[in-house]
Amino acid sequence: MEKGERHFVLVHGAGHGAWSWYRVLTLLKSAGHKVTALDLAASGIHPKQAHELRSLSDYLEPLMEFMASLPAGERVILVGHSFGGVCNSVAMEKFPEKVSVAVYATALMPGPDFDFSAVYDERLELFMDSQFTFDQGPNNPPASWLFGSKFMATKLYQLSPPEDLTLAMSLVRPFHLYGDDALLLKEAKLTKEKYGSVRRVYIVCDQDNVVKEDFQRWMIENNPTDEVKVITGSDHMVMFSKPKELCSCLQEIADKYS
Repeated sequence: MEKGERHFVLVHGAGHGAWSWYRVLTLLKSAGHKVTALDLAASGIHPKQAHELRSLSDYLEPLMEFMASLPAGERVILVGHSFGGVCNSVAMEKFPEKVSVAVYATALMPGPDFDFSAVYDERLELFMDSQFTFDQGPNNPPASWLFGSKFMATKLYQLSPPEDLTLAMSLVRPFHLYGDDALLLKEAKLTKEKYGSVRRVYIVCDQDNVVKEDFQRWMIENNPTDEVKVITGSDHMVMFSKPKELCSCLQEIADKYS
């Protein structure tokens, strides 16, 4: 890569896809950077369906294949949004030498011996018009979750441009639910030696109605990062509500840590 050029890898949140980064991707490319936005399994235009996924590894396969394909010596800035933070953490554990810094944008941030499941489960008490599917009947835990339009409008996109909410309503897909978060993190097997060797920056969004600010700061307190940045006036979908501010944050992080 040319001098000053960085390689950003953008990892979307639950139900979304690479499309959700279109504003930030354009800004970063215009600034002269290399940008990769991936569709995880059963997301965006990826051909698999949610019911075909059986594990977190299945969901992460496109990201893991991409990280494995990077040339020796190339290091990327890994940016995870929402559930993409879990994806960040697994990629850091498996490829610590390929990540110069990991950015958690109002994202879930698991780490070694850090279980946030009991606290976070309480935060999603209002699913509103979202739809759930059940593989073995309604008495079992739900197998997938499709965001409802009212849920998206009030919990995710309340400060984002209305045209982006309209776009999202036509593109979101069911998200496979992986059951108990403690088991999910056990599958990830995060360690201080690998995951813990990668520098991390958390971007707090103060108007997030899903991963609320107090919970974001609770995760930071219990799993400290190298730096914390704040984007004020942003809802959960920071790439839509504050794309320029997010892009500026990412460039500042790249300059400092890569």
